[in-house]
Amino acid sequence: MRITRRHGLVLLPALLAGCTVFPDRPNVPVRRYGLAPRRPESRPPRRGGPVLLVRSLRGVPGLQELGLRRVRPEGGYDIAPYEEWIAPPADLAEPALRAWLLDSGLFAAVVAPGSRAEASLVLEAQLTRLEAAPAAGEARAALSGVLLREERLSARILAPLEVSATAPLAANAEPPAQAEAMEAALGGAFTALERAIAQAIR
Repeated sequence: MRITRRHGLVLLPALLAGCTVFPDRPNVPVRRYGLAPRRPESRPPRRGGPVLLVRSLRGVPGLQELGLRRVRPEGGYDIAPYEEWIAPPADLAEPALRAWLLDSGLFAAVVAPGSRAEASLVLEAQLTRLEAAPAAGEARAALSGVLLREERLSARILAPLEVSATAPLAANAEPPAQAEAMEAALGGAFTALERAIAQAIR
């Protein structure tokens, strides 16, 4: 079918009208949060101490979402649609954990996979909980894993690791305060993990 200039002018208003048939959607800005707990004090690397390799930190199912995770009073979970971490929580917790353990003073160095440094200790861990529970007045974080000693042809398990921590959270806390409390809870879990590792390598 041949469309003339006159026909085109007739069709143009109809096409423009077709672009407005969808209902307006609310323009809600997404707020994003970092996750990098800082230890209260930093100690220098231990001269002559062991080198620790921290393997990639994994997140259990449910902790791979960007949205902040909140526990409902009846026990279910909500994932906030417009309140997000800047990356999956485990991806953010991994470099933070390495920095935390490096500043513990327990190790000569703390390295990542791919490093050419020869590590005598290996930490394999996963993030098992990171959530706000306003009804309970707290935020929660937990990690589990295993500490290995690298030997010539094998690795020996030094200790299984299972740690958790909480941080206070007001019942009416807004998402920024929830994210801050979850970060504090994760710092508490890092403290417990550091303590467990120190005990295992004594």
